[in-house]
Amino acid sequence: MPAPMMDTYSPPDLVFDHGKGARLYTEDGASYLDFISGIAVNCLGHAHPKAVAALTEQAGKLWHLSNMFKVPKGVELAKKLTDATFADRVFFTNSGAEAMECALKTARRYQFVNGNPQRYRIITFTGAFHGRTYGAINAGGNPKYLEGFGPAMEGFDQVEFGDLDAVKNAITEETAAICVEPVQGEGGVRAPEDSFLRGLRQLCDENGLMLIYDEVQSGAGRTGKLFAHQWVDGAEPDIMAAAKGIGGGFPMGACLATEAAAEGMVVGTHGSTYGGGPLAMAVGNVVFDELTSDGFMDHVVEVSNFLRQQLHGLMDRHADKIVEVRGKGLLVGIKLKEGYDPKMLGALARERNLLVGAAGDNVSRMAPPLIITKEDASEAVSILDEALGVLQKS
Repeated sequence: MPAPMMDTYSPPDLVFDHGKGARLYTEDGASYLDFISGIAVNCLGHAHPKAVAALTEQAGKLWHLSNMFKVPKGVELAKKLTDATFADRVFFTNSGAEAMECALKTARRYQFVNGNPQRYRIITFTGAFHGRTYGAINAGGNPKYLEGFGPAMEGFDQVEFGDLDAVKNAITEETAAICVEPVQGEGGVRAPEDSFLRGLRQLCDENGLMLIYDEVQSGAGRTGKLFAHQWVDGAEPDIMAAAKGIGGGFPMGACLATEAAAEGMVVGTHGSTYGGGPLAMAVGNVVFDELTSDGFMDHVVEVSNFLRQQLHGLMDRHADKIVEVRGKGLLVGIKLKEGYDPKMLGALARERNLLVGAAGDNVSRMAPPLIITKEDASEAVSILDEALGVLQKS
């Protein structure tokens, strides 16, 4: 008899019972060092006591209202986010893909209400990943994710990631916005030069375009700033999608925008039954407060620099298998040479009780909880060292 769930995933024969901090545990007590954290989601680790307490307290009072009524903790979190970023307005969602859908709609709506309905096209980049909804897979442009879902959606122009001249050449009178990840995750853990993001900002200003950042994976402190683009002066977006880490493991996303960008998003233009619900907002406030607490980001920067140093040593020891170390902060990857499979490396690491992921461009990806220690980083690199030692060409 076939399994009742769709075969859209292929998980290993491994079931976890509980987690604590940077560790996951099976029912029989086996411990695994988690260096993927639900794909950059569990930023505070597993079962963080403050998040658990906030969720438990809220669950005992009120689970759901819909947006027919105000959720005070949502207003509170929106104020925290706008005070800490470029944004003036926030729309809460349940996921990163939904946050991206809101961002795309906001950009097009901006052009519409400003008398430019012909401006609907959005420039995106090779290697992009913006989620799995229909609009998001078309924005990402990955042929593998588009296959079998009918004609490609009109309105997206994809150019080479990091190529500012290609962006200039792609801008037309129909262009509404440019959409980019400040650090690509699925596309191979690639961080562009700062000048590229500044150049995009300048092009948008010169051509009346909206600049959209997808910080679903690179945000929530992952790079040592609340959001990755905050490392770059003069490159603020007009609209930004966030999710993953901002809920610390509870399903939550947000679309942030300036007052000008959001002016067209009036009553009736967008909505979400579950977005910004009491449970998500209770946890989201705790996560934000922890991420912005004294010394937290300093810790992320310190431990990420240490991890990167250790990974460069790993590359030196396995120069026959590793091309380069990539990424920013605790969104980091090692690009393997042709013939070596990052999924196989992940399996070998898992056999040794370390969990890592894989990304595009033949990259082994790590996005551990932001609370990891240098000892955790050393342990992970030691296991990878052993796994790389036995990794064979596929």
